[in-house]
Parts: sequence; structure tokens; C-alpha cells
Amino acid sequence: MSSLKDKKILIVICGGISAYKSLEFIRALRKNKAEIKTIITKSAKEFVTPLSITSLSQGKVYEDLFNPENEAEMDHISLSRWADLIVVVPATANTLSKLSNGTCDDLASTVILASNKKIFLVPAMNVRMWEHPSNQKNLNNLKEYGYKIIGPEIGDMACGEYGSGKMTEPSEIFKYVENYFKQLRRNNNLKALVTAGPTREYLDPVRYITNKSSGKQGYELAKSFRDKGFDTTLISGKTNLKPVEGIKYIEIETADEMLKETLNNLPVDVAVFSAAVADYKAKNYSKEKIKKSDQENINLTKNVDIISYVSKHNSLRPKLTIGFAAETENIDENAKKKLSEKNCDWIIANDVSNEEIGFDSKYNQVKIFYKNNSDESIEKMSKSLIAEEIVDRVIKNFN
Repeated sequence: MSSLKDKKILIVICGGISAYKSLEFIRALRKNKAEIKTIITKSAKEFVTPLSITSLSQGKVYEDLFNPENEAEMDHISLSRWADLIVVVPATANTLSKLSNGTCDDLASTVILASNKKIFLVPAMNVRMWEHPSNQKNLNNLKEYGYKIIGPEIGDMACGEYGSGKMTEPSEIFKYVENYFKQLRRNNNLKALVTAGPTREYLDPVRYITNKSSGKQGYELAKSFRDKGFDTTLISGKTNLKPVEGIKYIEIETADEMLKETLNNLPVDVAVFSAAVADYKAKNYSKEKIKKSDQENINLTKNVDIISYVSKHNSLRPKLTIGFAAETENIDENAKKKLSEKNCDWIIANDVSNEEIGFDSKYNQVKIFYKNNSDESIEKMSKSLIAEEIVDRVIKNFN
């Protein structure tokens, strides 16, 4: 049975000479029993007609944001929610610019910006347009926003020039879409657990010990696991971030609470321990505020090392156990030591002394150390893209 059977795919056709190729893509989707609706922009109608699209897709074609018939049948919000996947083919430089800057001046851009679904963009344009710094900046923004870019290819242009910018062939776009749904189906049977943020260990009602953590990397990991089909749980300390839609979210404060919730949500296939758990807590919590004169007498005791506790218990241990090492010096040496001592499969290390990739930054740069003594570096990029890189490696490990 086709992985596309009964999948709802919204196709957005923009104005470019490659628009005619979208018809071949639609034919392949219909052949594999997908359900299709299409949005066609005003300029795209110069290259393909709504009638030709309807005859191939056997689905509704939407044209105008302010068409009373369209809005009565299905408004732009409902249309974005209807789809399992949105594919923009071709995606022109103008469309990329709109989406990068949040411009909503037609039905296509409004639906895409309003969508909570995965969106594939298939660029097609002249080589000089493709290489222009403003276009590359827009592409980088869109990747960070979570859009998947397919292509373009290097080849002869309709304008007679040669280079990057040629639209990926419909058969290849189809493979991307098919593989996306196949991966979701495979991953639907997998469970992921992510810990994120700091813990607070109270000394008295007003003071606590904590570790610095924004939680951003852990939250992005949870989003990526969700987007790739995993049944995902996020256990988080107090942060300024909103709960992630579509996952099981548990907020805690202390290390003991994080340990309890972690154990309550095992077993899982993969656990990523990215939380900054405080190493110590008060040996004797004071119900009253501790006076300055008594602060010399504060005694601490160690918290349970959650990742070690989980990874060293055969009945609890996830199939893949991944820890984080936030280091300020001797990154490789400390990460390898942690990998061994905590019995992890992977340790992901990052240099938190660098403010550009530190706790509160939107960027990260990491090095993954594997149990088989190999390692690999992931260059500086947004934490959302770092999360995708990590989760893709997790999927590859299970496959």
C-alpha cells in the first residue's frame, strides 16, 4: 500500500516558467491515492490554468484570498489545518522573500504563514537570483523557521543561462514527499523523552541553587522529534519558553521531581538529557528564611545523577541514551570522560564560554562523541537546525 494513500497534500503553485512541472508532480501524487487541494497565485495563472490542475488533481483549486465562494467553503485557516503537508512548487524568489519577512498579501502566503504543518519549498529561479545575497539570507531564515528546502539543481535555464536555480524534477520531489510519510509511519512506533531547562534546589522559601540554562536546545529537540513522528515527552525545569504543542509536557522544579517524572515516563526508545540539573541540594531545607548570620552553616548534599541512574539500570535504560556536556575548557577530554562515566551511547558537547553559542543564544555549535570512540562536529547554526541534525542521526541509528 502506498504511504501516500489518503494523505492530504496542499500544493501551492507560484508564478514561474517551471510551474508547468507541478502538473506532473500532481499526477504522481494522485496515482498514489493522495488527496490534493491546490492554491494557484495570480502570476502562476500565466503558466498553468485552474482547469488543467483540477482535471489532474480531482480537487479544489483556490485562487483569491477574498473570493466569497472560497471563504464560505474553507477559509485560509481551515485550509492550512486540512493539510498533512504543504508543498510550494515552484517557490519563486518573490515567494521566498514574502515567507522570510512574514508578508501575507495573497491566499498562498496567508495560508503558509498560518500553517502548523510541515512545509516543503521547491525553489526555481535564474542563477543570479538564486545566488543573490538577499535570496540566500531569506533561505537561511526559512531553514531556521523549519521549512524544508528541496533543491534547486544545477543545469540549463529556460532563459538560456546555466547554473544553480533549476527546479528539482517532479519525480525527485515525489520521492522526498513519499520518504517523509514513510519516515513518519516508521517513527510513529518510537518514543522519545527529552529533559530541558534548569532545576531549582531551594535552601529556604526565597533562595535556591540552580544551573544556568535557557532550555532552548532541549525544546527544539522535542519539536524535532515531534515533527519526525516520535511520540515525545518533554520534562522541563522553569524557563521563559512556552510548552511545545503536540507533545506531552511536564514542568518540574527540583532534581528529585525531574528524576521522578523521568522514571514515570520510561521506557522509551531514545532519551536526550539536555537539562542542566543542579548537582547539589540543601541537606536540610529551612522552612524559614535563613538569616545572613546563619548562612555559613548551610550544608549541601548531592542530587541523584539522573542520566547515570537511568543508563546503568538495564530495566529502565532507553535503547539510545544521549547526554549533554556544557563545558568551558578541555571540551573533548571532559566529554569523553562523561561518556564513559555515565554509560551513555552519545555525549553532545558544546562550549558555553562562547557567548555566540552559549546558553541564551539562538545558535549552537556541538560535537557528538559516540560510544564506539568516533566523533563528529556540527558547525554553528540555529538551535532548531542543530536539533534536526541530531534527530536525523537518531533516526539513522534506529534504521
